[in-house]
Amino acid sequence: MRNSLSSVSRLLLISIFSVAQTTFIFAQTGPAAPDADKKYDLIPGLDKSLMDTSADPCTNFYQYACGNFSKLHPIPSDQSSYDSFAIVFEHTQHELYGLLEKTSANDPGRTPNEQKIGDFYATCMDTSATSNTLAALQPDLDQIANLKSKEELAPLLARFQLLGINAFLDFGEQQDYKDATRQIAVVDQGGLGLPERDYYLRTGDEAVKTRQQYVQHITNMLKLMGEPEAKAASDAKSIMQLETTLAKNSMDVTSQRDPKNVYHLMPVTQLSGLTPRISWNHFFERTGAPSITDLNVANPGFFKGLNLIIAAADLDTVKTYLRWQLINSTPGITLPDQMDAERFDFYGRKLRGQPQQEARWKRCVDATDNALGDAVGQVYVAKEFPPSSKAATLQMVKDIEGAMDKDIDTLDWMSANTKVKAKEKLHLVADKIGYPDHWRDYSSLTITRGDALGNVQRATEFESRRQLTKIGKPVNRGEWDMTAATVNADYSPSMNDINFPAGILQSPFYDPHATDAEVYGHIGGIVGHELTHGFDDEGRQFDGHGNLSDWWTAEDGKKFIAKADCEVKEYGSFTAVDDVKINGKLTLGENTADNGGLRLAYMAFLEDARRKNIDLSQKQDSYTPIQQFFLAHGQNWCDNTRPEEVRLQVQTDPHSPDQFRVNGVVRNMPEFGKAFGCKPGQPLMPVNACRVW
Repeated sequence: MRNSLSSVSRLLLISIFSVAQTTFIFAQTGPAAPDADKKYDLIPGLDKSLMDTSADPCTNFYQYACGNFSKLHPIPSDQSSYDSFAIVFEHTQHELYGLLEKTSANDPGRTPNEQKIGDFYATCMDTSATSNTLAALQPDLDQIANLKSKEELAPLLARFQLLGINAFLDFGEQQDYKDATRQIAVVDQGGLGLPERDYYLRTGDEAVKTRQQYVQHITNMLKLMGEPEAKAASDAKSIMQLETTLAKNSMDVTSQRDPKNVYHLMPVTQLSGLTPRISWNHFFERTGAPSITDLNVANPGFFKGLNLIIAAADLDTVKTYLRWQLINSTPGITLPDQMDAERFDFYGRKLRGQPQQEARWKRCVDATDNALGDAVGQVYVAKEFPPSSKAATLQMVKDIEGAMDKDIDTLDWMSANTKVKAKEKLHLVADKIGYPDHWRDYSSLTITRGDALGNVQRATEFESRRQLTKIGKPVNRGEWDMTAATVNADYSPSMNDINFPAGILQSPFYDPHATDAEVYGHIGGIVGHELTHGFDDEGRQFDGHGNLSDWWTAEDGKKFIAKADCEVKEYGSFTAVDDVKINGKLTLGENTADNGGLRLAYMAFLEDARRKNIDLSQKQDSYTPIQQFFLAHGQNWCDNTRPEEVRLQVQTDPHSPDQFRVNGVVRNMPEFGKAFGCKPGQPLMPVNACRVW
């Protein structure tokens, strides 16, 4: 939901499947510290106050489980949505705030890591440290201004990549899809300022309005950089035209979900043939990457088009675009107040419907965790994550993996040969719980108190170079892609592992005081979700060792596609907001994981109840254990979202809106209908339900 990986480590959409929506983090200003009286309490594993028992669970179970959530938890003015994850995130954010406030004291007794996270946070909180940002950016602006020809682009683009500025393209490293034991270089499409390519191409009044607002935003930012209004307006139009041509050559988000669409291993000489306007050897050299002879060109068509775009654009337009990319990629916490506010106005208020910026302390907590995640994580887990939580979660993971093993045996549509391969993959899944075994070494990273932009740039470059040095080396399978305090979980197809940071292992997702039924409905469903990602329409294309390899028989593959198509059509019929329906193809992987994951959790819970002799017909606090299980699942996704945010999510995010992550799943489980006395033909007990796993 809130996690943010660096551009170098996270180029391809299919590389990580997470349980919660990913949101942008924008520039903020606000109070220097949270209200001392503000409480950030967690909610329990089953909160009856959230329920609307006047609703018919067989018609709208989401309303039944979460109908009072929006009344009790209105969307804060500094957010575009508020849900169960946001509550846990706020609680964790406040805990980190206390830790960072303590380490920010300029105490000579601090450890090196405490000095780094403390000084980074303290500098972020000091708004006076942003007053010289434009002056600090002047060397980069001068380098752009001094370009004599487009042939000189390579070194400048290389520096930009190290700083996380993806002008024209995106460069980094990844596991080789066909040989998951090695790390390779990868280049991908990039260079857009709007969320994804269809924002430039989509028709309709809303799309046109957004593009007009974006051009005005660019104009406003250029004016704040010192350009006269007429020139700023003219430059903004040129930037929009250039980005639109980039978008036309880009792949849409749905197509990027298929790993075969974004894997094209080729020698560097072939890439040079696609885009001779960029001196690739010079580019790679200036990034400091190891010697590169071949690499994955994720979208060859984009790079062929990029060559024509660079050739056709005049040098002044290219320079204008590069200036915009530089300022638009500069973190808001380092920008002067007016630029910070202008950025929020477009990306936050207009694009997401968020009325107010977050308090600066929240943004600085997030920035510190993003920049120095393992240093923050060490302090966090020592205080907040008891060994008992790790042990309990690991046991549940093993139980749910056992449930999938048994479930594979029951599948009447899968052949014996494919079942053997499926089990081989299942038994090779690595389980990462809480935090990594080895923390990252930040000894070579310099954090200087008072140097806001410098701290962010050095931290970004540190991570970029750390990622790039992996090229040509064996894969480190012990590495984590999220920080320990992240409130999320994910599955990596190339690693074939599931990751549960300490941050998500809190109530309501993991409540040590909840019933077994509630725990399995909450965190159990999330565990099952991540595990199922290994076998959804994308994950199933990778074998147990993480290689892109077709281990299915042709007939079984056809049967899988037919079953998945049922979910595509089912979710594609749901209206998310106004006249916008869910994109069933974009959300297929997450919908499959939601459906399959809860079924696995249900099977594991029944086995747990059998072991413990739990009477499944005995009500506790008005509900049977099976009803508690489904209610806990429903309350995973209690949500309150602004319509602008829903529209943005449906157009860019592979996760369905939260209410459909509840109703869309339970309607496909007859066990739910039986537990709540639903009758065949009711909305959540259809005659023909979908099931993949």
